[in-house]
Amino acid sequence: MKGLILSGGKGTRLYPLTYTNAKQLIPVANKPVLVRVIDSIRDAGVEEIGVVIGQTGPQIREVLGDGSKWGVKLTYIPQESPDGLAHAVKISRDFLGDERFVMFLGDNVIQGGIGQLISDFAHSDWNSQIVLKEVENPSSYGVAKLRPDGSIEQLIEKPKNPPSNLALVGIYMFDPTIWEAVNSIKPSWRGELEITDAIQWLIDAGRSVYPHVHKGWWIDTGKPNDMLEANSLVLEELTPTISPEATIENSQVDRRVTVERGAKIINSTVRGPTIIGENTVIENSYVGPFTSIYYNVRVTNCEIERSIVLENSSLSDLGARVQDSLIGRYVSLQHSDEKPKTLKMNVGDHSSVSVV
Repeated sequence: MKGLILSGGKGTRLYPLTYTNAKQLIPVANKPVLVRVIDSIRDAGVEEIGVVIGQTGPQIREVLGDGSKWGVKLTYIPQESPDGLAHAVKISRDFLGDERFVMFLGDNVIQGGIGQLISDFAHSDWNSQIVLKEVENPSSYGVAKLRPDGSIEQLIEKPKNPPSNLALVGIYMFDPTIWEAVNSIKPSWRGELEITDAIQWLIDAGRSVYPHVHKGWWIDTGKPNDMLEANSLVLEELTPTISPEATIENSQVDRRVTVERGAKIINSTVRGPTIIGENTVIENSYVGPFTSIYYNVRVTNCEIERSIVLENSSLSDLGARVQDSLIGRYVSLQHSDEKPKTLKMNVGDHSSVSVV
C-alpha cells in the first residue's frame, strides 16, 4: 500500500503568515503539520508516500528532503494549478500504479493515527473507505448519508438539511477503481475535479464505499484559531521531557513543559502544556499554557500565552501579554511604551512591530 499527501494549497486563510511559508509547514507543538501527517502514515505501516505540491513546492522539498529523516521514501508530484483533489489523484497515477492507497490532506491534524483505518481497508474487499467525524454543524461540511447496511449512499456538500452529522475529514482509502472514477467526472462549478464527485461516481457505479467514523478529535488547520486549537490539543498529548542539554536557572518550570536541546530558561516562569524549542532563550518572562515556541527564538521581559512563535523571532520588553497569536519567522516584537493591554495578532515573516 502507498500513501498520497495533498500539499498544494496556498493557505490564504492564514495570511499574512503564509505569504512566505507553506501552511503545511507551520508547526503545532514544534512539529510541522505536514510532518505529523507523514508520521501518521508511516506509523500505520506505509513507507512509500507521494506528496502533491504546488507553488510552495520548493519550501516543502527543502524541509522534507527525500523523507529518510522520518523513515519514509518521498516522491514529489507537481500540480501546476489547483484543479481539485480528484485532479491531484489523477496526476499521481504513475506513482500509485494499481496499488491500494491512503490519501491524506496535508493540513489535517487528527488524534490517534490511522492504523486501524488502514488495517480495516487492507482486510476488506471494499473499493473505498472514507473517514468521517461527527460534527455539531454538519451544514458547514461535506456530509455522508449512510444506508442501513452501513455503506455510504450519498455525499452532499454543505447541505441545508443534513441527512446526518457525519462530515468528511479529508482522509480516504482507494483501490484501483478510483482511476475510472477520476477519468469519468467533469469539473464542478468551481472548475475543479472534486474528490466527492469521484467517490459518488463509485457509489453510483455499484462500488462498495464504507465509512470509518473517527472517535477522536480532528482539526483542519486552515485558520489561525484552528491552528491554535490544534496546537493546544497536541501539547496536551505530549509526554513532557527536559533535555539534559537545556539550561534552567532561577526559574519555575512545571511538569507539563517540554524543553528541547540547547534551550535556556532564566529568571522565568513557564507553565504547561508548553514546548520550548532548540536554542531558544526565555529570560525574565512568563510563558503560559498552550504555547509553542520554535527554535532560535528569544523572549525577554515578556508574557505570552496560548500562542505559536516560529523560528528566529524575538519578543522583548512587551508591556502587554501576547495571547492567542501566531508569530511568524524572523519577527521582531518590541514595546516602546508601558500601557497594559492584551495583544492578539497574526504576524508574518520578517516583520518588525513596535507596540505603543
